[in-house]
Amino acid sequence: MAGNSQRKGAIRKTSKKPTAGSGGRVKRGLEGRGPTPKAEDRPYHRTHKAKARAERSSVGRPRRRTTSSDAEWVAGRNSVVEVLRAGIPVTGVYVAEGAERDGRLREAFQLASDKGISLLEVTRNELDRMTAGAVHQGLAARLPAYEYAHPTDLLENAEQLREKPLIVALDSVTDPRNLGAVVRSAAGFGAHGVLIPERRAAGMTASAWKTSAGAAARIPVAQGVNLVRELKNYQSAGCMVIGLAAHGEVVLPELNAAHLDLATGPLVVVIGSEGDGLSRLVAETCDLLVSIPMANQVESLNAGVAASVALYAISQARSVR
Repeated sequence: MAGNSQRKGAIRKTSKKPTAGSGGRVKRGLEGRGPTPKAEDRPYHRTHKAKARAERSSVGRPRRRTTSSDAEWVAGRNSVVEVLRAGIPVTGVYVAEGAERDGRLREAFQLASDKGISLLEVTRNELDRMTAGAVHQGLAARLPAYEYAHPTDLLENAEQLREKPLIVALDSVTDPRNLGAVVRSAAGFGAHGVLIPERRAAGMTASAWKTSAGAAARIPVAQGVNLVRELKNYQSAGCMVIGLAAHGEVVLPELNAAHLDLATGPLVVVIGSEGDGLSRLVAETCDLLVSIPMANQVESLNAGVAASVALYAISQARSVR
């Protein structure tokens, strides 16, 4: 019956409280939430993400390890045997079908077998293509792409060993053989790493690996986008930065005498390019310029030899201390 409040489903409207469907509950649900948060406070808003990126950059650059662009090839029987003897990491040894067997080829096979390196036979045309037409004599080895350390890793390497950091930095050294020689000397005289620029400088190619005689597997090589900035970072971490220059303020033997504390403390040694030496900005960033005494007939040493001489003198000072 119409108006009968006793029928099933009827609602008796005697309460002042809101009923379902009246909108009252929805209104109460919105109470107390306050104003809409600002865009920079909303996690999924682009303004918030931009603010977070800016805060991260103000704390410091995120660490990043770079990798060389592609694998390297070592071609030729003597070269492959040398690489295998030196313990340089090799991912595969490739031999051309029908290649003449001689002592070097048999030694390469034996070394690859002993080290668990895969040995693959390919056609001569395929080997030509893989080595970009190099004179391979029917034998080639493939090296993996090199993984560079972060510049800060070199300081941590010294910290883990509880030693004063000794780092070698190269300023626009473009000959990979010089880079390999520096890496070998750095490993031999107790340095904790080598720093190179990303651009206009030699990288860890097959030639650098060979010249290092496997030392690149025992000491980290780091890459930096801007060498001057990385040197300043090392200075901020407490390192003295010295550069080798033909007309330095101090001659190398004096470094061990008058500047013994400098030689035995946290130190970065910067070596310039083969022809021009240290660039102007790098030289201005160095705390001290050091020269190696030379006879009049010889104007300068290449980067690899200069590094060996300087690191030997520094290692002698550290051993006395």
